Formats: sequence, C-alpha cells, structure tokens
Amino acid sequence: MKSDFNNPARALPAVEAVLKLQEAARLIEAHGRSAVVQSVRNALAELRLSIRKSSRADSVLCPAQAVLERAAAQIAASAEPRLKRAINATGIILHTGLGRAVMPEAAAEQLGRLAGYCNLQQDMQSGKRGRREECLREITSKLTGAEDVLVVNNNAGATFLLLTALARGREVVISRGELIEIGGSFRLPDIMEAGGVIIREIGTTNKTHLRDYERAMGPQTALVLKAHRSNYKIIGFAEEAGIGAIAQIAAKRRVPVVDDLGCGALIGLERFGLPHECTVRESLRAGSALALFSTDKLIGGPQGGMIVGRSALIERIRSHPLYRILRVCKLTLGALEATLRLFLEPELLAKKHPLYAMMAKSPDEMKAQALELEKSIQANYPAWEVAAAEDVSYLGGGSLPEDKMPSFSLRLRAPRLSADGLARGLRSAPVPVVPRVAGGRVILDMRTVARQDLPDILRALGHATKATECQA
Repeated sequence: MKSDFNNPARALPAVEAVLKLQEAARLIEAHGRSAVVQSVRNALAELRLSIRKSSRADSVLCPAQAVLERAAAQIAASAEPRLKRAINATGIILHTGLGRAVMPEAAAEQLGRLAGYCNLQQDMQSGKRGRREECLREITSKLTGAEDVLVVNNNAGATFLLLTALARGREVVISRGELIEIGGSFRLPDIMEAGGVIIREIGTTNKTHLRDYERAMGPQTALVLKAHRSNYKIIGFAEEAGIGAIAQIAAKRRVPVVDDLGCGALIGLERFGLPHECTVRESLRAGSALALFSTDKLIGGPQGGMIVGRSALIERIRSHPLYRILRVCKLTLGALEATLRLFLEPELLAKKHPLYAMMAKSPDEMKAQALELEKSIQANYPAWEVAAAEDVSYLGGGSLPEDKMPSFSLRLRAPRLSADGLARGLRSAPVPVVPRVAGGRVILDMRTVARQDLPDILRALGHATKATECQA
C-alpha cells in the first residue's frame, strides 16, 4: 500500500480544528452547526482537489482561518436570494421576463404591513367570517362601476374558472380571430376545452360581423366571449363587432357577454401619447356582464386576474370549488388594493406609480439621463465607444404591440469584448442590468431606467469588465 505521508493535502487542517476558531462559533450561532460543518467539509474538498491538480500544497490556503473564510463565503453565497432586484434597460416597460410592471411604493409598504395577522376574511364588526375580496369591492366599484369583484392567480386562471363555473358542457360563442395564442404557448382554445365548454367559432380570421353572433346564439349558448388579441393586430381588410353591439343582441337572448380585456386599462392611455385602449368601465357600461383582466399589466400591481361585473354571476363563480384552488393570498390582495387606490387620483399617477412615470417620461428627460450616464462611462472607460442616440420603446406585456414611444438610449462598444459578452457580464452583476444587443453594441434604453439606477449600472459595468478579465 502506497503511503500518503508526502501527500500535500495532509497539510490541510481537520474539520474540528476549523470549528474551534472563534469566528466559527459566530457562524454556527447564525446559521446552525450542520450548515457550517458541511460548508467546511466542502471547502476542504475543494482545496484537496486543487492540490491534487497542482501536486503541491499552497501554504496560503492551508491554515484553518483560510478554510473557514472559504466556508463562510459558501454560506453567504447559498443564502443569497435567487430572486433579486434587476434593472430593466431594454425599453420594454411591461417586460414579462423581468416581472412585468414595477409595483408602486404604496404596494410595497402594504406588503410589509400585512406580513402578520390581518382581517383577510374576518368581519371586525360582527366577528364572523367575511369575503376574501371585501377589501377591493368598494374601490373596484368606484373605478369600474362593477357590482362585485373576484381575484385569482392570473388572467388565464380567471378565464378557466369563469368558463368552468358558467359554461361547462355548453356552447361559448367566440370570433375565430380571437382564438389567440400568446406567450409561453398559451392558447385560448386549449383553456376553453380544459374548461369543458363547446367552442362555437364564428366569422373568419379577419372579419367577424354582428350577424355572425346573432346566428350563432341558441338554446345551448351559455355565454359570448370577446377576447383581447393581446400581442397581434389584424389590419387592412378587417372588421369586428364592438362590445356594445354584441351586448345588445345578446341581451335579447338573455345570454351574458364576457369581455376578456387582457391588459386591464383603468384610465385612457391617450394622455401618454398612446392609442386608446378600452377601459374596464367602458366595457361594463357598454353591456358586458363580466370583464376579466390582468392585475400586473396596465394596473401595474402584483400578478393576478380580476373578474368584475354582475354580482349574481360572480357569486356563481365564487361558489365553484375551483375558486378555492385559484384564489390569491393576503399579500396579493393587499398590494392590489394599494395599487388600485392610486387610480382614484389619475392626475397623480405619473408621480406615484412607476409604470406611469415611465410612460410619461419626456424625450428631454431621457436624453439628459443618457448624457449623464455617457459622461460617467467615458470617464471610467475612455477607450470605449459610447454614444447617446434617439430610440423607440414599447409598452410590452401583450399591450399595444405595434405602438412605439420615442426614447433615448446609450450604445456601448468595448474593445476586446463582444457585445454579447458585455451583456452577459451586466446580467451577472450583483444588481443585474438587462440591456438589448443590436448591431454589435449593448443598448441601454433610458425609458425603463430610473435616474437612481445609474450608479448601479456603472457598478455593473465594472463587474462585467472584471469578470471578463478573470475569464481571460
């Protein structure tokens, strides 16, 4: 048997020797003995592997203190949250990959207040069990005119629940041009079939007339569904019936009309230079029995799907067993309530809601911000090509897919570093920065970058360059 007397790894300290250090006691108190012991063992294993590869002992790495520092670094890395704040420099305001809308400060504050007990389903006057969405009923009525409200995990869940509760085994009339597929291969026909309804497809891809709805409704019709087309448009030789006209003929047959609005506009977007998007109030006023929409798109709150409208229909949906599966928690309801309250003062939205602050940004404001960042980058990286330029940004999130907003961006090119490599380095920073890459340059769009984000962008650039140097 070959002796390992001269094995350099023998110079490494034992686990118990590392644990006797004073710093180890503090780690154990903070993280528990088992976690610290495992991290020390992992650190020693890494050192043994390094020594085996180099065939020599590194005296700097052998002391117990150095082993403990490695173990502490491992513990710190494992404790780092996987979900972290990021800077959106793409120019797409409702970026699905980055959590869609930025929630307002009022919502974040409410999340902290509701971490403990709260009156989620407790009527404080009677002491009896109350309704989960009671906190939203009054404010939703003020904003939309709806009689009642129900909230589930997202708008797809709202669609599925509504169809299952109100139309299972019966026909649902819908235009062929609205049987959409959106992000993540989500297909509305699949949801309808999963809900157990019979799809009564009418019209053609580009044209659906009012008479198509009239002919389709019969004894087996449970409801008429009108769906927002989300991320595509039909232009040119096209026609569709409005929600008001559909509701009028459906009322004669006593068939409820459901309007899936998708993005959930509560105010007109014209004030931000965007085309008009049908608001929830306008849909209900036109005759929709129910409207459903996302809470994390144009509302800019937490992820959820709202169903608003006639109380009798919503009560039928609420009583379905599937509602309990899809309902949301106290934190979602609390953050949503705080967000909705901001819409009671629409003239202040651009000051209090980050989504509308980004939409309201002026070209001059974005240009000044780009020039400020350009000056800082040139001071730190004089060899880089840095140029501020006019650009376009988008609302995103399946809303107004072709409508552009003027923007200003910064275009970067670093010597001896590809644009993809620089972008990768920015995304791997402690505070990740997510840019666009085009034409061999990294693009930082100021529409979605706040002025207070600029120092973090500079730190991320420093991280990206250091990471590249280490890899080289």
